[in-house]
Amino acid sequence: MVSGQRGIHPGVTDARDSPLTTPDRWLALTVDSISPLASELLVERLLGLGARGVQEEVGRLITHVPAPDDLEAFVSRVQDGLREATGLEDVPLSWHLQDHEDWSVLWRQGLAPRMITERLMVTPSWCSADPPKGVVVVTIDPGMAFGTAEHATTRGSLRLMDRALTPGQRLLDAGCGSGILAICAARLGALDVLAVDVDPYACEAARENADLNGVAMTVGVEEASVKSDWLLERGPLDGVLANIQPVVLVPLLQRFAEVLSPGGWLILSGITAQEWQEVSLCATEVGLHLEDVDEEGEWRSGWFKLRAG
Repeated sequence: MVSGQRGIHPGVTDARDSPLTTPDRWLALTVDSISPLASELLVERLLGLGARGVQEEVGRLITHVPAPDDLEAFVSRVQDGLREATGLEDVPLSWHLQDHEDWSVLWRQGLAPRMITERLMVTPSWCSADPPKGVVVVTIDPGMAFGTAEHATTRGSLRLMDRALTPGQRLLDAGCGSGILAICAARLGALDVLAVDVDPYACEAARENADLNGVAMTVGVEEASVKSDWLLERGPLDGVLANIQPVVLVPLLQRFAEVLSPGGWLILSGITAQEWQEVSLCATEVGLHLEDVDEEGEWRSGWFKLRAG
C-alpha cells in the first residue's frame, strides 16, 4: 500500500451508481506537484469523477478509475476538473492503462502480518500468521477499500484504541474503509460497533471482513454520511474512531462530541504533523481533552476524552 494513502471519506459526495463489479482494466491517474490545500480539493474532485479511492503521497495523488470507453474524452474531463479545483492552468497529470490482475498482484506485494501492539496482530487474508500465544489476530482483505495496517494512520489509531478501549463499550468507526478499526475493536472486547462509510465498496469489504473474523453480529456496517442526523440517535457512544482527512474531520468534531457519553473518547487520525496543531485546537474547543498523541513519520493520531460538564 502506498505511503500516505487515504481512503474515501464520510461526507464526500460519491458520483458512482454502478453495480459493485470489478472491471477488467483500470485507468491509473497520477497528479504531481500539488500543495496540501490543493490535495484536499483534488481528492473530492477525483472521487466525483469516479475514482475508487485515492492514494496520497507527499505532493502526489494516485487513483484508479474503471477504464472508460472514450479515453481521450475522459482524460480531458479530468484535466478540466483539476484546473477548476486548483485554479491552475497546468496541473501535472500522467496516466496509463492497467489490467486488473496486474494491479491486484502489484499492490499485494510486500504485505505481511504485522504486530500492532503486544496483544494485537493484523494479517492480510492471503498470508499465514504465526502469532505469539495470547495475541489476537485480525484478518483483513481490503478489496477496493482502504485499510490493511500498512499505513501509519491505521497503526496509530489501533495503538491508541488498544489503550482507550474498555470491554463492553459501544463505538462508532467513521469512514470505516475495510472495517479494520471496527473489527479490531470488536475482537478486543467492544460490545457493539457501528462502522460507517459513504463508499459502497468499502461497506462491502467491511461486511465481508467482519464475517471473516467472526464479529458480524458485533460490527454493523452502514453506507451513510456521519453528517446525517441519525448519528445523534445512535448515541450516547463510549468511543469514536475517525481516520479521515482534516478537511472532512474538523467540521464533524462538534457532532462527535455531542454523541459521546460523559468520559467518552475520540481517536482522530489521518492528520499530518503540519495539520496537527490546528486539528488539536479545534478538538479542545468542542470540549475534548487531549490524552496522548501517537507519532509515526509525518503522521499524527490523537486520543481525546470528553471533558466532564
